[in-house]
Amino acid sequence: MSQPSNDHYLVISRGQWHRDAAKADIQKSIDEFYAWLMRGIADGRLKMGSRLANEGATVSTAGITTDGPFGEGKEVIGGYWWIIASSLDAAAHIAAENPCMKHGLVYEIRLCDPEKASAFSQATEIPTSH
Repeated sequence: MSQPSNDHYLVISRGQWHRDAAKADIQKSIDEFYAWLMRGIADGRLKMGSRLANEGATVSTAGITTDGPFGEGKEVIGGYWWIIASSLDAAAHIAAENPCMKHGLVYEIRLCDPEKASAFSQATEIPTSH
């Protein structure tokens, strides 16, 4: 039996709180999240991330845009943190324990690729056909 690889998964917190959720209920979920996060860090399953400020910039060949937030409500990225797990499935199960999910937040989980980018191999940024 092979050893778990303990890969690092980036968890991106997306979306917004449900409009009908009471602020007290949201705060309770936030408090539960931080307690859950600290337990996960102590257990070696999670690593600290950070909330993201509203202020930001987008840089592209079209120029620099500094008026955010960027994207629709469902696309808003509120922060990130890390999961250490042996597989994407295991990481998804850990993320599903997050207390904030019950009030509308969604989590995108991505394995961190240790390889350098190459225009000759399939990657997120490279179109599948030309």
